[in-house]
Amino acid sequence: MPDVIPLAMMTVLRSVALDGATSRAEISRLTGLARSTVGQQVEVLLGCGLLTEEIMDSSVRGRPPHVLAVSTTAGTIAVADVEVNAVRLAVTDLSGTLILRSALTVDLARGPEAILGDLASEWRDMLSRSGHDPDGIRQIVVGLPAPVDYQRGCAVRPPGMPGWDSFPVGSFLSQEFNVPVFVDNDANLAALGETARGKDTEKPLLAVRISSGIGAGLVTANGEVHRGADGAAGDIGHIRVPGYEEVLCSCGKRGCLEAVASCTAVLADLELTGGNDPEAGVKQLVHLLATGDAKTLSRVRDAGAVVGEIMATLVHVYNPRTLVLSGPMTEACDDLLSEVRSVVYRQALPLATRKLVITATRLEQTAGLIGGVVLAVREVFSDKGMESLITSVATSRKSPPPLQFPPVGSGDNNRQPGTAQLPAADWR
Repeated sequence: MPDVIPLAMMTVLRSVALDGATSRAEISRLTGLARSTVGQQVEVLLGCGLLTEEIMDSSVRGRPPHVLAVSTTAGTIAVADVEVNAVRLAVTDLSGTLILRSALTVDLARGPEAILGDLASEWRDMLSRSGHDPDGIRQIVVGLPAPVDYQRGCAVRPPGMPGWDSFPVGSFLSQEFNVPVFVDNDANLAALGETARGKDTEKPLLAVRISSGIGAGLVTANGEVHRGADGAAGDIGHIRVPGYEEVLCSCGKRGCLEAVASCTAVLADLELTGGNDPEAGVKQLVHLLATGDAKTLSRVRDAGAVVGEIMATLVHVYNPRTLVLSGPMTEACDDLLSEVRSVVYRQALPLATRKLVITATRLEQTAGLIGGVVLAVREVFSDKGMESLITSVATSRKSPPPLQFPPVGSGDNNRQPGTAQLPAADWR
């Protein structure tokens, strides 16, 4: 194996993995590489087990087409979307196709080592149950319900998560699996997941989740997550709301948006405690909204009006093309969404709203998982990721064929990577 992976090989692999190319001719057209160069690189990638080629039945005259795809045995991706009381997990192949989903009930107060140990065990069990190698994970992504230092891979002063402040989540899991690990805010991953819904979802996209807290994620026009200088972008739950200075927030300050309009705040005002079951209060709330309880609907509409005021400001600041709302109250009824729409369109200037689409999520609780997979696929097929992937896959084969790397062809290494379009049916 050479020290430097040819640029042409990475270009060919990326075109199949991210751009959806399925033939040598299509790869050549997308990348500008000569067909002879594409053919040479495809043969090497087939030989080391990163690509597969199937002959598909054809109803037209001529030879059946040969379809290229990323091999389902080349490795897997593991993703976790952590919430206050639960964790959703998924494992996929390297193309982002879902293998298995799972969920765990957790108590984050147990501390990061215990929770992360549970995640590691669950991922391994999921892969074993689905007939995949538990040691074949190539990339891990974890979303946390807290401010996250993306570069260091840790939460920063997260309320309600004792022991998690600055704990090296990324390093802990990286040592456990010996693979790269990315840790991000859950709202950022949810926003990225919303962009994978299809071509009808226009960017820039602002995704806002109203749950136990309130967080936002922004995906820019070129498909990148805007995290800010220190990862604090989108932490809108602690924007101060005028007129609510007496309301104490879990962060210790007063008048924060999530202390006024989060699902937790609404439950407290309606005295829907849920007893020992942390989800019981949410279930009661959903039931009351479904049955049209006047007091509950009024409180949710009040929350929507407050959220709408903040959204109007954010629409001016970011000028998104799509604003997506999610969370139990949004999914249970249209009242919160309608109130947010009303305030935003009334308060924001026409230039910022004339093409703005304000909608509820269609992904329900899977947006964060899908966003984590999108991020992981991008990283696996980045230049750095592909160098590691090609080397590890080729050297891990029991009887690898001799890899003869042909000369590097021309190619554009600076074009923007494609956005993985994950099959929606897999995540229902």
